[in-house]
Amino acid sequence: MTDDTFQPPADAGPQSLIRLLQEFTLEANRYADSAGAQNDMHRTDLNALAVIMRHTAKGLVVTPGILRKELHLSSPATTALIDRLDHSGHVIRERHASDRRQVQLRMTPKAFQDGGAMFMPLSRHMGAAIAAFSPEELGVVTRFMTAMVDATIAARQEASEPGPASPATASAEPPPAPTE
Repeated sequence: MTDDTFQPPADAGPQSLIRLLQEFTLEANRYADSAGAQNDMHRTDLNALAVIMRHTAKGLVVTPGILRKELHLSSPATTALIDRLDHSGHVIRERHASDRRQVQLRMTPKAFQDGGAMFMPLSRHMGAAIAAFSPEELGVVTRFMTAMVDATIAARQEASEPGPASPATASAEPPPAPTE
């Protein structure tokens, strides 16, 4: 049994804020796992639908290659993912109008309906929490969260590009001295 009682930090210092962000991420992941399990969906399925929604909202075409790249999946894993979403009625495959070789992915009305139902409790609770803040406070929080997302993206990019200072390539021993 787990203790679901959240204890806020005693102060609002940088380390406490980082711990709060970590706690929020953990709880958001737990919610996604729980909501997905109730609907026989994997976290990767939910992430794929989020990618498709984000790209579609920008008016962009979503292909299996985009999912593969954004979710860091192999081609076979991407095919299995799309097959699951297709069989569950959440995604349809369509051929591109001008290039029939290209497959596009589109969310179905069922995906929007199921997603809304899955995330309605989270939305309701978050909406109630947000309502307790003034527009000025929400402005500060929005700036803060935007900066945290940007910082996380920068850290991910840095971590994925091994270089001389990367822990993956840094050696614990100094390089050997040149010999004459």
